[in-house]
Amino acid sequence: MIFKLRKSRLITIISAIITASIVVACGPQGGGGSPTGQVISISGAGATFPAPLYQNWFKTYAQQVDPNVQISYQSVGSGAGLEQYINGTVDFGASDAPISGDRLKSFQERYNANPIQVPMAGGAVVFAYNLPGVDELKLPREVYCGIVTGKITRWNDPKLVAANPGKSLPDKPITFAHRSDGSGTTFIFVNHINTVCPDWPAGVGTSVNWPVGVGGQGNEGVAAQIQQNEGTIGYVEYAYAKLNNLPRALVENKSGNFIYPSPEAASKTFAGTTIPEDFALLVPDPENPEAFPIAGLTWILVYPEYEDAKKWEALKGVLLWALGDDGKKIAEQLDYVPMPPDIVDRVKVTLDKVKVKS
Repeated sequence: MIFKLRKSRLITIISAIITASIVVACGPQGGGGSPTGQVISISGAGATFPAPLYQNWFKTYAQQVDPNVQISYQSVGSGAGLEQYINGTVDFGASDAPISGDRLKSFQERYNANPIQVPMAGGAVVFAYNLPGVDELKLPREVYCGIVTGKITRWNDPKLVAANPGKSLPDKPITFAHRSDGSGTTFIFVNHINTVCPDWPAGVGTSVNWPVGVGGQGNEGVAAQIQQNEGTIGYVEYAYAKLNNLPRALVENKSGNFIYPSPEAASKTFAGTTIPEDFALLVPDPENPEAFPIAGLTWILVYPEYEDAKKWEALKGVLLWALGDDGKKIAEQLDYVPMPPDIVDRVKVTLDKVKVKS
Protein backbone atom coordinates (compact mmCIF):
# COMPACT_ATOMS: atom_id res chain seq x y z
CA MET A 1 0.00 0.00 0.00
CA ILE A 2 1.20 3.53 -0.76
CA PHE A 3 0.83 4.72 2.84
CA LYS A 4 3.48 2.23 3.96
CA LEU A 5 6.14 3.98 1.90
CA ARG A 6 8.60 6.31 3.55
CA LYS A 7 7.34 9.90 3.56
CA SER A 8 10.17 11.29 1.43
CA ARG A 9 9.67 8.53 -1.11
CA LEU A 10 5.92 9.21 -1.16
CA ILE A 11 6.49 12.89 -1.93
CA THR A 12 8.81 11.96 -4.80
CA ILE A 13 6.29 9.53 -6.27
CA ILE A 14 3.36 11.94 -6.03
CA SER A 15 5.36 14.82 -7.52
CA ALA A 16 6.56 12.68 -10.40
CA ILE A 17 3.05 11.51 -11.18
CA ILE A 18 1.23 14.81 -10.91
CA THR A 19 3.70 17.40 -12.22
CA ALA A 20 4.52 15.40 -15.31
CA SER A 21 2.24 15.23 -18.30
CA ILE A 22 -0.44 12.65 -17.69
CA VAL A 23 -0.83 10.70 -20.90
CA VAL A 24 -3.38 7.96 -20.96
CA ALA A 25 -5.51 6.29 -23.55
CA CYS A 26 -9.18 7.11 -23.39
CA GLY A 27 -12.20 7.95 -25.49
CA PRO A 28 -15.92 8.45 -25.54
CA GLN A 29 -18.44 5.85 -24.60
CA GLY A 30 -21.18 4.78 -26.93
CA GLY A 31 -19.51 5.07 -30.32
CA GLY A 32 -18.03 8.55 -29.98
CA GLY A 33 -14.44 7.38 -30.34
CA SER A 34 -12.51 6.18 -33.34
CA PRO A 35 -14.22 3.12 -34.86
CA THR A 36 -11.30 2.60 -37.24
CA GLY A 37 -8.84 2.39 -34.36
CA GLN A 38 -7.20 5.67 -35.32
CA VAL A 39 -5.67 7.46 -32.33
CA ILE A 40 -7.11 10.88 -31.46
CA SER A 41 -4.84 13.01 -29.28
CA ILE A 42 -6.30 15.58 -26.88
CA SER A 43 -4.26 17.96 -24.74
CA GLY A 44 -5.20 19.88 -21.62
CA ALA A 45 -3.41 21.87 -18.93
CA GLY A 46 -4.15 23.65 -15.70
CA ALA A 47 -5.04 23.14 -12.07
CA THR A 48 -3.11 20.85 -9.74
CA PHE A 49 -6.13 20.76 -7.38
CA PRO A 50 -7.99 18.12 -9.49
CA ALA A 51 -4.93 16.45 -11.03
CA PRO A 52 -5.18 13.22 -8.98
CA LEU A 53 -8.85 12.98 -9.94
CA TYR A 54 -8.28 13.68 -13.63
CA GLN A 55 -5.42 11.20 -13.73
CA ASN A 56 -7.63 8.48 -12.28
CA TRP A 57 -10.59 9.36 -14.49
CA PHE A 58 -8.55 9.24 -17.68
CA LYS A 59 -6.77 6.02 -16.73
CA THR A 60 -9.97 4.23 -15.72
CA TYR A 61 -11.76 5.43 -18.83
CA ALA A 62 -8.97 4.06 -20.99
CA GLN A 63 -9.14 0.69 -19.29
CA GLN A 64 -12.90 0.33 -19.23
CA VAL A 65 -14.29 2.24 -22.21
CA ASP A 66 -12.15 3.03 -25.26
CA PRO A 67 -8.35 3.15 -25.68
CA ASN A 68 -8.39 4.92 -29.04
CA VAL A 69 -8.21 8.48 -27.74
CA GLN A 70 -5.22 9.82 -25.80
CA ILE A 71 -5.61 12.65 -23.29
CA SER A 72 -2.49 14.44 -22.10
CA TYR A 73 -3.09 16.63 -19.04
CA GLN A 74 -0.31 18.88 -17.73
CA SER A 75 -0.69 19.81 -14.07
CA VAL A 76 0.84 23.29 -14.31
CA GLY A 77 -1.47 25.36 -12.10
CA SER A 78 -4.65 27.25 -12.90
CA GLY A 79 -2.90 30.44 -13.97
CA ALA A 80 -0.71 28.73 -16.56
CA GLY A 81 -3.61 26.56 -17.67
CA LEU A 82 -5.83 29.57 -18.33
CA GLU A 83 -3.08 31.24 -20.34
CA GLN A 84 -2.61 28.15 -22.51
CA TYR A 85 -6.37 27.91 -22.98
CA ILE A 86 -6.59 31.56 -24.06
CA ASN A 87 -3.63 31.14 -26.41
CA GLY A 88 -5.20 28.09 -28.03
CA THR A 89 -2.23 25.81 -27.37
CA VAL A 90 -4.38 23.14 -25.68
CA ASP A 91 -7.73 21.50 -26.41
CA PHE A 92 -9.05 22.31 -22.95
CA GLY A 93 -7.99 24.22 -19.87
CA ALA A 94 -8.57 23.50 -16.19
CA SER A 95 -8.88 25.99 -13.37
CA ASP A 96 -10.08 26.32 -9.80
CA ALA A 97 -10.80 29.99 -10.46
CA PRO A 98 -13.47 31.03 -12.97
CA ILE A 99 -12.08 32.96 -15.90
CA SER A 100 -12.63 36.68 -15.34
CA GLY A 101 -11.13 40.15 -15.67
CA ASP A 102 -8.33 40.64 -18.20
CA ARG A 103 -8.22 36.94 -19.03
CA LEU A 104 -11.92 36.92 -19.89
CA LYS A 105 -11.48 40.02 -22.01
CA SER A 106 -8.49 38.50 -23.81
CA PHE A 107 -10.46 35.36 -24.63
CA GLN A 108 -13.45 37.33 -25.91
CA GLU A 109 -11.25 39.51 -28.12
CA ARG A 110 -9.37 36.53 -29.54
CA TYR A 111 -12.36 34.26 -30.23
CA ASN A 112 -15.22 36.75 -30.51
CA ALA A 113 -17.17 34.54 -28.10
CA ASN A 114 -17.43 33.72 -24.43
CA PRO A 115 -15.46 30.83 -22.93
CA ILE A 116 -17.30 27.72 -21.77
CA GLN A 117 -16.42 26.54 -18.27
CA VAL A 118 -18.11 23.55 -16.68
CA PRO A 119 -17.68 22.39 -13.07
CA MET A 120 -16.28 18.89 -12.68
CA ALA A 121 -15.96 18.53 -8.90
CA GLY A 122 -15.56 20.39 -5.64
CA GLY A 123 -13.20 20.11 -2.75
CA ALA A 124 -11.85 21.62 0.44
CA VAL A 125 -8.69 23.68 0.80
CA VAL A 126 -7.27 22.81 4.21
CA PHE A 127 -4.71 24.08 6.66
CA ALA A 128 -2.19 21.23 6.86
CA TYR A 129 0.60 21.44 9.41
CA ASN A 130 3.70 19.74 10.79
CA LEU A 131 3.66 19.84 14.56
CA PRO A 132 4.57 16.47 16.10
CA GLY A 133 2.40 15.48 19.02
CA VAL A 134 -0.35 17.98 18.24
CA ASP A 135 -3.51 16.48 16.79
CA GLU A 136 -6.77 18.23 15.91
CA LEU A 137 -5.35 21.72 16.08
CA LYS A 138 -8.10 24.35 16.26
CA LEU A 139 -7.73 27.57 14.30
CA PRO A 140 -10.04 30.44 15.24
CA ARG A 141 -10.51 33.06 12.56
CA GLU A 142 -8.45 35.62 14.41
CA VAL A 143 -5.60 33.13 14.64
CA TYR A 144 -5.39 32.01 11.01
CA CYS A 145 -5.85 35.60 9.85
CA GLY A 146 -2.91 36.47 12.09
CA ILE A 147 -0.78 33.65 10.67
CA VAL A 148 -1.31 34.56 7.02
CA THR A 149 -0.69 38.28 7.68
CA GLY A 150 2.40 37.65 9.81
CA LYS A 151 0.91 39.02 13.03
CA ILE A 152 0.98 35.66 14.80
CA THR A 153 4.46 34.22 14.48
CA ARG A 154 4.93 31.58 17.19
CA TRP A 155 3.15 28.35 17.97
CA ASN A 156 2.74 29.22 21.66
CA ASP A 157 1.00 32.52 20.89
CA PRO A 158 -1.58 33.12 23.65
CA LYS A 159 -4.48 33.09 21.16
CA LEU A 160 -3.43 29.67 19.83
CA VAL A 161 -2.92 28.33 23.35
CA ALA A 162 -6.34 29.56 24.47
CA ALA A 163 -8.03 27.85 21.50
CA ASN A 164 -6.25 24.55 22.17
CA PRO A 165 -6.41 23.79 25.91
CA GLY A 166 -4.52 20.72 26.99
CA LYS A 167 -2.28 20.69 23.93
CA SER A 168 1.46 21.25 24.22
CA LEU A 169 2.20 23.98 21.70
CA PRO A 170 5.96 24.57 21.37
CA ASP A 171 7.81 27.85 21.64
CA LYS A 172 8.80 27.69 17.97
CA PRO A 173 8.38 30.03 15.01
CA ILE A 174 5.49 29.47 12.62
CA THR A 175 6.42 29.07 8.96
CA PHE A 176 3.55 29.66 6.55
CA ALA A 177 3.74 27.77 3.23
CA HIS A 178 1.90 29.07 0.17
CA ARG A 179 1.89 28.59 -3.58
CA SER A 180 4.62 30.22 -5.66
CA ASP A 181 2.82 29.69 -8.99
CA GLY A 182 -0.47 30.93 -10.39
CA SER A 183 -2.99 28.77 -8.61
CA GLY A 184 -6.72 28.18 -8.38
CA THR A 185 -6.14 26.67 -4.96
CA THR A 186 -4.69 30.04 -3.99
CA PHE A 187 -7.74 31.74 -5.46
CA ILE A 188 -10.11 29.65 -3.33
CA PHE A 189 -7.98 30.24 -0.24
CA VAL A 190 -7.51 34.00 -0.56
CA ASN A 191 -11.12 34.48 -1.63
CA HIS A 192 -11.99 33.23 1.86
CA ILE A 193 -9.17 35.11 3.58
CA ASN A 194 -10.10 38.38 1.87
CA THR A 195 -13.68 37.93 3.08
CA VAL A 196 -13.00 37.11 6.73
CA CYS A 197 -9.70 38.85 7.57
CA PRO A 198 -10.19 42.61 7.93
CA ASP A 199 -6.49 43.43 7.63
CA TRP A 200 -5.69 41.19 4.63
CA PRO A 201 -3.59 43.38 2.28
CA ALA A 202 -3.14 41.24 -0.84
CA GLY A 203 -6.63 41.00 -2.35
CA VAL A 204 -7.84 38.06 -4.43
CA GLY A 205 -6.29 36.32 -7.43
CA THR A 206 -4.55 33.20 -8.64
CA SER A 207 -1.31 34.95 -7.62
CA VAL A 208 -0.95 37.48 -4.81
CA ASN A 209 1.85 39.32 -3.03
CA TRP A 210 2.09 37.32 0.17
CA PRO A 211 2.84 39.31 3.34
CA VAL A 212 4.75 36.37 4.81
CA GLY A 213 5.81 32.81 4.14
CA VAL A 214 7.66 30.48 1.79
CA GLY A 215 6.45 29.30 -1.61
CA GLY A 216 6.06 25.90 -3.20
CA GLN A 217 5.25 24.88 -6.77
CA GLY A 218 1.85 23.24 -7.05
CA ASN A 219 -0.19 21.58 -4.31
CA GLU A 220 2.50 18.90 -4.23
CA GLY A 221 5.21 21.50 -3.62
CA VAL A 222 3.37 23.07 -0.69
CA ALA A 223 2.66 19.61 0.74
CA ALA A 224 6.38 18.84 0.53
CA GLN A 225 7.27 22.11 2.28
CA ILE A 226 4.95 21.21 5.15
CA GLN A 227 6.00 17.57 5.42
CA GLN A 228 9.73 18.28 5.35
CA ASN A 229 9.83 21.26 7.74
CA GLU A 230 8.62 21.00 11.32
CA GLY A 231 6.67 24.03 12.48
CA THR A 232 5.22 24.71 9.03
CA ILE A 233 1.56 25.28 8.24
CA GLY A 234 0.10 25.91 4.80
CA TYR A 235 -2.91 25.46 2.55
CA VAL A 236 -3.36 22.50 0.21
CA GLU A 237 -6.25 20.71 -1.44
CA TYR A 238 -7.68 18.03 0.85
CA ALA A 239 -6.62 15.07 -1.31
CA TYR A 240 -2.95 16.13 -1.18
CA ALA A 241 -3.03 16.47 2.61
CA LYS A 242 -4.59 13.05 2.92
CA LEU A 243 -2.19 11.42 0.44
CA ASN A 244 0.76 12.78 2.39
CA ASN A 245 -0.79 11.88 5.76
CA LEU A 246 -0.56 15.49 6.91
CA PRO A 247 -2.57 16.61 9.94
CA ARG A 248 -5.43 18.95 9.04
CA ALA A 249 -6.61 21.71 11.36
CA LEU A 250 -10.18 22.32 12.45
CA VAL A 251 -11.20 25.74 11.13
CA GLU A 252 -13.75 28.10 12.63
CA ASN A 253 -16.63 28.78 10.26
CA LYS A 254 -19.04 31.70 10.05
CA SER A 255 -21.27 30.18 12.74
CA GLY A 256 -18.37 29.90 15.16
CA ASN A 257 -18.13 26.12 14.86
CA PHE A 258 -14.78 24.38 14.46
CA ILE A 259 -15.09 22.05 11.48
CA TYR A 260 -12.71 19.24 10.62
CA PRO A 261 -12.13 19.12 6.85
CA SER A 262 -13.82 16.31 4.97
CA PRO A 263 -15.60 15.85 1.64
CA GLU A 264 -18.91 15.80 3.52
CA ALA A 265 -18.20 19.10 5.26
CA ALA A 266 -16.99 20.60 1.97
CA SER A 267 -20.19 19.53 0.19
CA LYS A 268 -22.22 21.49 2.73
CA THR A 269 -20.46 24.63 1.52
CA PHE A 270 -22.42 24.35 -1.74
CA ALA A 271 -25.71 23.02 -0.36
CA GLY A 272 -28.62 25.31 -1.13
CA THR A 273 -26.61 27.69 -3.29
CA THR A 274 -27.67 28.81 -6.74
CA ILE A 275 -25.06 28.19 -9.41
CA PRO A 276 -25.09 31.00 -12.00
CA GLU A 277 -25.57 30.45 -15.71
CA ASP A 278 -21.82 30.47 -16.40
CA PHE A 279 -21.24 28.04 -13.46
CA ALA A 280 -18.87 30.55 -11.78
CA LEU A 281 -20.04 29.80 -8.23
CA LEU A 282 -17.97 31.25 -5.40
CA VAL A 283 -18.82 30.67 -1.74
CA PRO A 284 -16.09 32.50 0.18
CA ASP A 285 -17.78 32.17 3.59
CA PRO A 286 -20.66 29.66 3.67
CA GLU A 287 -23.71 30.21 5.87
CA ASN A 288 -24.26 26.52 6.66
CA PRO A 289 -23.22 25.96 10.32
CA GLU A 290 -21.91 22.49 9.42
CA ALA A 291 -19.86 23.59 6.40
CA PHE A 292 -16.10 23.60 6.21
CA PRO A 293 -15.47 27.26 5.37
CA ILE A 294 -12.78 27.00 2.67
CA ALA A 295 -13.98 25.09 -0.37
CA GLY A 296 -14.46 25.65 -4.08
CA LEU A 297 -15.25 24.14 -7.45
CA THR A 298 -12.86 23.14 -10.20
CA TRP A 299 -13.76 23.77 -13.83
CA ILE A 300 -12.74 22.44 -17.23
CA LEU A 301 -12.81 25.07 -19.97
CA VAL A 302 -13.64 24.13 -23.54
CA TYR A 303 -13.86 26.27 -26.65
CA PRO A 304 -17.14 27.47 -28.17
CA GLU A 305 -16.06 25.88 -31.46
CA TYR A 306 -13.70 23.10 -32.54
CA GLU A 307 -12.31 22.50 -36.00
CA ASP A 308 -12.12 18.73 -35.55
CA ALA A 309 -15.52 17.14 -34.87
CA LYS A 310 -14.03 13.78 -33.86
CA LYS A 311 -11.74 15.42 -31.32
CA TRP A 312 -14.60 17.37 -29.75
CA GLU A 313 -16.92 14.36 -29.61
CA ALA A 314 -14.15 12.36 -27.96
CA LEU A 315 -13.50 15.05 -25.36
CA LYS A 316 -17.21 15.55 -24.74
CA GLY A 317 -17.63 11.82 -24.20
CA VAL A 318 -14.88 11.77 -21.59
CA LEU A 319 -16.35 14.72 -19.70
CA LEU A 320 -19.85 13.25 -19.62
CA TRP A 321 -18.51 9.88 -18.47
CA ALA A 322 -16.54 11.60 -15.70
CA LEU A 323 -19.68 13.36 -14.49
CA GLY A 324 -21.69 10.12 -14.63
CA ASP A 325 -22.00 7.30 -12.13
CA ASP A 326 -18.59 5.73 -12.79
CA GLY A 327 -16.77 9.05 -12.55
CA LYS A 328 -18.73 10.02 -9.45
CA LYS A 329 -17.57 6.87 -7.65
CA ILE A 330 -13.95 7.72 -8.40
CA ALA A 331 -14.44 11.31 -7.19
CA GLU A 332 -15.87 10.06 -3.91
CA GLN A 333 -13.07 7.52 -3.47
CA LEU A 334 -10.49 10.29 -3.90
CA ASP A 335 -12.33 12.61 -1.48
CA TYR A 336 -13.63 15.13 -3.98
CA VAL A 337 -17.21 16.40 -4.07
CA PRO A 338 -19.12 15.15 -7.15
CA MET A 339 -21.50 17.43 -9.01
CA PRO A 340 -25.20 16.88 -8.20
CA PRO A 341 -27.54 15.56 -10.93
CA ASP A 342 -29.19 18.92 -11.65
CA ILE A 343 -25.81 20.52 -12.35
CA VAL A 344 -24.75 17.56 -14.50
CA ASP A 345 -27.91 18.04 -16.56
CA ARG A 346 -27.04 21.71 -17.04
CA VAL A 347 -23.51 20.81 -18.07
CA LYS A 348 -24.86 18.43 -20.72
CA VAL A 349 -27.01 21.20 -22.19
CA THR A 350 -24.04 23.57 -22.20
CA LEU A 351 -21.72 21.09 -23.92
CA ASP A 352 -24.36 20.48 -26.60
CA LYS A 353 -23.96 24.14 -27.60
CA VAL A 354 -20.35 23.67 -28.70
CA LYS A 355 -20.00 23.96 -32.49
CA VAL A 356 -17.71 22.09 -34.85
CA LYS A 357 -16.32 23.11 -38.25
CA SER A 358 -15.84 19.65 -39.73
